[in-house]
Amino acid sequence: MEQPILRTASLVLRPFESSDAGAVQRLAGDRAVADTALNIPYPYEDGMAEEWIEGHKDKYESRQEAIFAVVEATGGKLIGAVGLIIEADFDRAELGYWIGRPFWGCGYATEAARTVLDFAFGPLGLHRVHANHIARNPASGRVMQKIGMVREGMLRRHAKKGDAYEDLVVYGMLKNEWAGPLR
Repeated sequence: MEQPILRTASLVLRPFESSDAGAVQRLAGDRAVADTALNIPYPYEDGMAEEWIEGHKDKYESRQEAIFAVVEATGGKLIGAVGLIIEADFDRAELGYWIGRPFWGCGYATEAARTVLDFAFGPLGLHRVHANHIARNPASGRVMQKIGMVREGMLRRHAKKGDAYEDLVVYGMLKNEWAGPLR
């Protein structure tokens, strides 16, 4: 099964390509981006982006992940990533995203996350999607609210980023709460 390309008014969500590695390293490796994303290391060293991208196809085909490059529809510039970590046995997934700092405040995270939520409940047929953010990153929580997710609680000192334990704010949505694709 081949990963689809998803389109919105201003974005294209497509599978990552090996040629994206330099942009991934530059954008995700920005200290401000990595600081509030649990799974982005800092420093983002040479080879990490290539290794990350290389695993996407097999994980999509085995229905473990659906990770998309977030690209501007006009110009094709890579601006971030959005995706799902799928738990097929439970018909659920965790939504995650990051957007490069030069593109913050443009609504791209909301647009990309909403589109992937539509993909999760539509073609993938999932029952539940959840997401979390580090409590000191309320902008990420606003994205979750804008796409209709409901705050479910806080996991106190649940994650470790560097040497600090972080509170995680948890959001979720069930398929019956999904309003359907916004087109």
